[in-house]
Amino acid sequence: MTRTLVRHHRRTETSTRTAPGDRARDWAEIQERMLAPLYEAVYARLEVGSGTRLLSLGCGSGLALLIAAARGARVTGVDTDLERLALARTRLLPGPDGDAGPPAGRPRLLEGGPSAALPPDGTPYDLITAFTPIGCSSDDGEGLVAEVRAAVPLAARGSAVVLTGWGPPERCATASVLRVADRLSGLDRAPRTGGWRTAGRDDLEELAFRAGLHPDGSGRVACPFGYADTDSAVRGLLSTRLFDAAVRTTDRAQVEKELAQALDPHRRPDGTVWMPNVFRYLVCAT
Repeated sequence: MTRTLVRHHRRTETSTRTAPGDRARDWAEIQERMLAPLYEAVYARLEVGSGTRLLSLGCGSGLALLIAAARGARVTGVDTDLERLALARTRLLPGPDGDAGPPAGRPRLLEGGPSAALPPDGTPYDLITAFTPIGCSSDDGEGLVAEVRAAVPLAARGSAVVLTGWGPPERCATASVLRVADRLSGLDRAPRTGGWRTAGRDDLEELAFRAGLHPDGSGRVACPFGYADTDSAVRGLLSTRLFDAAVRTTDRAQVEKELAQALDPHRRPDGTVWMPNVFRYLVCAT
């Protein structure tokens, strides 16, 4: 698959915007599309189409739902980030009254967790996705286990559940950049409480077992992070929330400065930034 770089107006210095709405837009406009190959690979493997009833946990600004809906799926997404959710509604419910077709097939975008996503007509979901990758900290799967457990009763028996994670650090160029967040926040000195760690080969399987799921196949997908310039890269990476602890410990300007320095080895002669990464997905059955 051919990837195109994200193009934005170039600026001479990194952004210092801090409003949550700005960060949500940076996520939607710059960063979210980096995982599009992962979404597409999962949907192709599971043959997502007009008969699919999809529940997306942590749907963000809705790109994965938009891709599924374009394949004919009936989609529901839940998220606790109101700014991202508002952008998802703009994408998937573009009409003046949020009208995107007949009510029965209209995308549903709901605030909260799985408990907010009861099927509207009582027909269970047959696919649940959790596209927020684990593998950035030692405890980032804890909340996901609880979410998945709460979502499983909403799906038919034998339905597919998809979990995702970062690949091994040696296959992810972004790993070296993410370690900046650990160092600035002090998490590199307290690995048990968070921070980047070596991805375990069976991490997703262990999470699945804890959530009461049965693994039924997996795959790896190349998801390179490509940016038009360093400013776009800094804004995109900060929108992931992975640098929030570093910003609280130091300040945003310091994080932006050191993040830009860490991106230098990945900057190409034309000024673009390119970081190859591999992500893994696990297909499970309820």
